Amino acid sequence: MIVVTGAAGFIGSCLVRKLNDERFFDIVVVDDFSNKTKANNLEGKKFVQQVHRDELANWLKQNHRFVQFVFHIGARTDTTEMSVEIFNKLNLNYTKEVWKLCAEFGLPLVYASSAATYGSGEHGYDDDITKIDKLKPLNPYGDSKNEFDKWALKEKTAPYFWAGLKFFNVYGPNEYHKARMASVIFHAYNQIKSGGEVKLFRSHRPDYKDGEQMRDFVYVKDVVDICYFLLHHRRDSDIYNLGSGKARTFLDLVKNIFYALDKEPQIKFIDTPIDIRDKYQYFTEANMNKIRSVGYDQPFQTLEQGVNDYVKNYLIPGRYY
Repeated sequence: MIVVTGAAGFIGSCLVRKLNDERFFDIVVVDDFSNKTKANNLEGKKFVQQVHRDELANWLKQNHRFVQFVFHIGARTDTTEMSVEIFNKLNLNYTKEVWKLCAEFGLPLVYASSAATYGSGEHGYDDDITKIDKLKPLNPYGDSKNEFDKWALKEKTAPYFWAGLKFFNVYGPNEYHKARMASVIFHAYNQIKSGGEVKLFRSHRPDYKDGEQMRDFVYVKDVVDICYFLLHHRRDSDIYNLGSGKARTFLDLVKNIFYALDKEPQIKFIDTPIDIRDKYQYFTEANMNKIRSVGYDQPFQTLEQGVNDYVKNYLIPGRYY
């Protein structure tokens, strides 16, 4: 069996689809399942059991001999949440428990870290583990992910294979439930549908023009392809970046949505909300050399390819992946 936590969420449900497409059906999906808006993410997918996230530890103790692999994708991902206690419970301590159980029972583990660990990028975006103690995330979410990375690297007892994946700006199908935390593409598409224009955050720094803030946007199908690669690789335990490796502007992003809809771009700039303004990243770009060096050789979809697929094949028809 393959265990996928966060399986009713965005990346987790796409991973379940990828596994199904590769003829893996002996899957245990783990989530809290209380958010009914996420139910469609699992509709039509094949799996053998649902386990509530609060019961995972007990379930693993009883069923570990049947488990082949653990993908711990589930996490509290709200970057505007300021409660350290919530992140300590759901991200830091929960992941420590999963790690310890995988180590005890000899289970390989892939867990979700985040590019939010890099903060404003003053130390770059290299997945060099010697720099992790220097990183200064800009919010409690990033702190929780970085604190676990630091803890994992210092642990003497570890799963025989493990990998932490620093997700950059992931976008794609199955994020309908994410509300404010959904990708810019999702929000921009809905703005175009309702009013014909897109509102982007104005730059509040003199070194960036409006709309030219840059992020590493990575299509979720590329993300789950790397997860699938690691399912079979099972060596070179480490922390890896998971982006496209190419920073693009928000203007590029939005213009490609308009092009996919066969519309002329109509863009308006608004102030970045005060509650996130001092925590806003103006540039991210994943150095992808490490994952390449261990054998991952598949090309990443360009922004143009990913946006076109997402808009035409999922957003317009309202489909799930």
